[in-house]
Amino acid sequence: MELLTVSGIGLEEHGNPVLQNISFRQPAHRKLALAGESGTGKSTLLQIIAGLIQPSAGEVRIGGDRLRGPAEVLVPGHPGVAYLSQKSDLPHSLRVEQVLRYANKRPPAEAQALYALCRIDHLAQRRTDQLSGGEQQRVALARLLLGAPRLLLLDEPFSNLDRGHKRILQTVIDELGTRLGITCLLVSHDAADTLPWADEILVLHQGRIVQQGAPAQIYRQPIDEYTAALFGDYSLVRGAARRRLLPRQPAAGALLVRPEEFRLSTTKPGLQGTVSSVRYFGNHDEVEVALPNNGVRVRQPIGQWVVGQTVFVSLVPNGGWLLQA
Repeated sequence: MELLTVSGIGLEEHGNPVLQNISFRQPAHRKLALAGESGTGKSTLLQIIAGLIQPSAGEVRIGGDRLRGPAEVLVPGHPGVAYLSQKSDLPHSLRVEQVLRYANKRPPAEAQALYALCRIDHLAQRRTDQLSGGEQQRVALARLLLGAPRLLLLDEPFSNLDRGHKRILQTVIDELGTRLGITCLLVSHDAADTLPWADEILVLHQGRIVQQGAPAQIYRQPIDEYTAALFGDYSLVRGAARRRLLPRQPAAGALLVRPEEFRLSTTKPGLQGTVSSVRYFGNHDEVEVALPNNGVRVRQPIGQWVVGQTVFVSLVPNGGWLLQA
């Protein structure tokens, strides 16, 4: 059963379209991510779903009930929906225990279990202005969860966090669905936030959905270069080099290849090229190979290749994706 139904959402600001005919469904307990570069309307769409912005067209339904926007109600929002913004917006200088007590609608044992889930049970006596950014974000999340929402909207929740606090919050969000039965919709421009987490990804560009699918499909078979670039590095191979790598495919179109989809060898078969640079990334090297009229980036084990070396490039089985011309 669909928990969230978004139908024909559009928004104009000062006569300019911000969102255009956005429609999708999210079943309960399914993790959905909205991806796109800055300015594509991701956060605006999330605020419409939260009931904080009035759309110009279309409607949002939560569990079959139409969500009313701020132009229709005195207090914006929906009782079954919680919205976590990039900023925690906690009351200044209150103790964490006070902030949570004012928001709590759960029995004491449930509340304590929730604090442990959010990794904040040791922060009760600290003031909100004494918390790090990651701690503030987790307290803000716990405050929302105390209201027992059915749908949690996460607007770039990791954008202002260091690596350590980001990983803690990612773990917390991973556990929400299984432990609390809460459905999550996450907005991010970072592939590392969406690919390992989401069941399905919607890609937004210039206010429209341009691709929708499972993470593996979005990553391996992007509809265009814009979508490919959102989710990692790639190389485009054209012309004779492309036809040699995929000889049985139509002549038109460029071959989009992720770095791990190439294979390097010191012997034939393959396209002959020359190593132009080798960059160390800790658990792998990225090798730039100059081919005739093409340059490609190849992910390889550490220490096997040197600049100036002659190599032969081929594809791993089922590697590469032919973009339409």
